[in-house]
Amino acid sequence: MQGAKGQDPALQGLDVYIVGGAVRDALLGRPAGDRDWVVVGATPEQMAERGFIPVGGDFPVFLHPRSKEEYALARTERKSGRGYKGFTFHTGTDVTLEQDLQRRDLTVNAIAQAADGRIIDPLNGCDDVKARVLRHVGEAFCEDPVRLLRLARFAARFHDFSIAPETLALARRLVQDGEVDALVPERVWQEVVKGLMTERPARMFEVLAQTGALERVMPDLVFDTEIAAQLHCAVQAHLSLAQRFALLCHKTPSPEQLGRHVRAPSECVDYAKLLPVLMQALAEYDDEVDTSLDIIERMDGLRKPQRLLDLLNAAVCILPVDVARWQRHLDAVRSVDAGAVAKAAGGKPDQIKAALRLARREALMRACG
Repeated sequence: MQGAKGQDPALQGLDVYIVGGAVRDALLGRPAGDRDWVVVGATPEQMAERGFIPVGGDFPVFLHPRSKEEYALARTERKSGRGYKGFTFHTGTDVTLEQDLQRRDLTVNAIAQAADGRIIDPLNGCDDVKARVLRHVGEAFCEDPVRLLRLARFAARFHDFSIAPETLALARRLVQDGEVDALVPERVWQEVVKGLMTERPARMFEVLAQTGALERVMPDLVFDTEIAAQLHCAVQAHLSLAQRFALLCHKTPSPEQLGRHVRAPSECVDYAKLLPVLMQALAEYDDEVDTSLDIIERMDGLRKPQRLLDLLNAAVCILPVDVARWQRHLDAVRSVDAGAVAKAAGGKPDQIKAALRLARREALMRACG
């Protein structure tokens, strides 16, 4: 960041700081992600005059005219209603950097860096980074239920960090006071996605369970030590979001219903619905050609072969599956020219169906040969 203001005319004369995750990750020696900036002492009009593009809804946030990085005016907030939207913001030119940092969730996210590289750390976040502790900034932590989700997600991302006991106590109060019930499913899903794609996704759900929030934000989800281990397997296997979500939900009585409740994308809902079906079929699998063909057809593997392979690779985290063998089976069945078989069968639906079944069965037998 050093020299940024001197090189960038859009920032000349502005009091700007990098804040939050980029500073934290730099202190941890981790790769830098997106940078967030805070501007102190400026007005929305001054930002617009410099070419910054306003994008904020509840408070002034701007995109840099060239880099498109986000620059937010320093602000304070106070509770004015229930839920994570129940806040009133103030962004006057009198708001200081320290006041802006004070409204943040965790001390490790409340560190700023000036243009000359100087660290501003009024809340001792650097000490918590060194001690590997996730600690709330202030009592206002228990006013915003999103902070509970973020705490759980950060616990998954920084799995070598402990959570301060007093922070867990405030998180539990969020649940007890009913604030967590104001979370909309879409906001829950945003954080679940981030948590599932960390190196230790199970820890997110462990923290949510510890605080009593899990049953409130993901009703009927069955989460236990076995699923925790299966999610760890998914990380080791570099599985996709849809595969990880299916593993998370596979013991839940109605995974499809849960997926729809949190507004998960249709692919994630499909994978969550189909993995238990596949698991049941594999548990009863007798290694017979007809059974293999039944499973492929039942899972719609002829039309969606990649989905079936994805589900098989997810199933590996639960029970032994020879995915390479299933790949051969799938390739063999799909190699049958359905059009040619239908033509040879004379065009009658029942005859075509029987001929296709026979041709695919013979192809499978050759592959198993």
